[in-house]
Amino acid sequence: MEYDNDMRKVMIYNSLGNRLEEFKPIKENKVSFYVCGPTVYNSPHIGNMRPVIVFDAWRRLFMSLGYEVKFVSNYTDVDDKIINRAKELGIPESQLTEEVIGEFRTLVDQVGSLQPDITPKPTVYMEQMIRYIDELVEKGSAYESGGDVYFKVEEIPTYGELSGNTIESLESGARIEVNSQKQSPLDFALWKKTDEGIKWNTPWSYGRPGWHTECCVMIASIFADQGGLIDIHGGGFDLKFPHHENEIAQSRAHNHNHLANYWIHNGFINIDNEKMSKSLGNVLLAKDVVAQFGGMPFRLMVLNAHYRAPLSFTAETIAEAGKNYQKISMAFKALAVKLQLEGIDIKPEKSEDVDAFYDELCNDLNTPNALSILYAEIKNANALLRARPIDLDAMKKCYNRLADYLWTLGIAVEFPIIDEEGRKLFAEYNEAKANRDFEKSDLLRAKLIEKGIL
Repeated sequence: MEYDNDMRKVMIYNSLGNRLEEFKPIKENKVSFYVCGPTVYNSPHIGNMRPVIVFDAWRRLFMSLGYEVKFVSNYTDVDDKIINRAKELGIPESQLTEEVIGEFRTLVDQVGSLQPDITPKPTVYMEQMIRYIDELVEKGSAYESGGDVYFKVEEIPTYGELSGNTIESLESGARIEVNSQKQSPLDFALWKKTDEGIKWNTPWSYGRPGWHTECCVMIASIFADQGGLIDIHGGGFDLKFPHHENEIAQSRAHNHNHLANYWIHNGFINIDNEKMSKSLGNVLLAKDVVAQFGGMPFRLMVLNAHYRAPLSFTAETIAEAGKNYQKISMAFKALAVKLQLEGIDIKPEKSEDVDAFYDELCNDLNTPNALSILYAEIKNANALLRARPIDLDAMKKCYNRLADYLWTLGIAVEFPIIDEEGRKLFAEYNEAKANRDFEKSDLLRAKLIEKGIL
């Protein structure tokens, strides 16, 4: 569901320049959005789900403001990790990647995120990738060496503009590589010669593309009408260098642009304030966390921290999120049920008095402050539900605001749709209670609970 609020000024902290900037789209009222997705070789951990939630919130914000959003997020389905994992399991690489993609898509639904409009996979864009690399070679921005193809980093004077590195600092810190086929230790692979795993034939060798090239080519192909330049490119902070830096370098050489006007990066998820890593043995799989605590509490926990700040998963933070979700769910459901029992249409209408909420989200997606406004509205809902006499007009306005807030934040709450039979049953239940017919009221109460009305 989308809400058509008035266009507002959206401020984004742009990693390309490290400053807060007003969002100005390439095409009026449209947003082109690409987020780096997972390498699908193993079950996703909770760190993989933070960008899923963060960039879904960005997407929903733009949709709520009336923008038409084209949201793309890839699945990397060709990689050394995939080859090695498939070997361990004794299954084809394609079987492994499809199984992990299926698990990932289920998790996207469970944490309340919308599925991307397009989910490209490198294996589908191989022809375009080979052509793209060949064109870089023809331009003199890349070279073949022993069947591999490398990008000439020193050909890009602005290299390091995203990460803050300089070619000089990187060169001074680079290790001298023994028997390297690269002209410079900074050069990165566009094509890798290989005898293992899935591979394609090219003028250089049988092999597969470099990771950094895949996203560039998929963006250039999907957004060809914009010359391969998009509004927003997102991903985790760990992708800033070298992945995103190398994407920009290739786009500078191939398309003469910096690939995206706004670069957004989310912070890490730590476990009990320690970095999540296999060596520490503290990696938490997303499917296990969702199964134990629920997708919505996990989403609330993620949104409770600003997206650029580190987030610590602890027993306390997830428990608090669970309690908050229960408060939200109970109040919103009670409001929806009460309005229906009073014969009020609960189809959400344009909200009133939502400026403060959207002001916070438009200020670089300040979800913690937006959640504070949501919680204040939940308190208002509970007060209206207790008040006598009932103010149905105020309740409906409160319901509209909550429906707006919850959709934009991606927080799903289930409640029953009550038909005439349900309203009749509820009236009979109240009558039985008034007549102190406890046997009948208990019977009717059980039926109402079964229908989710009580």
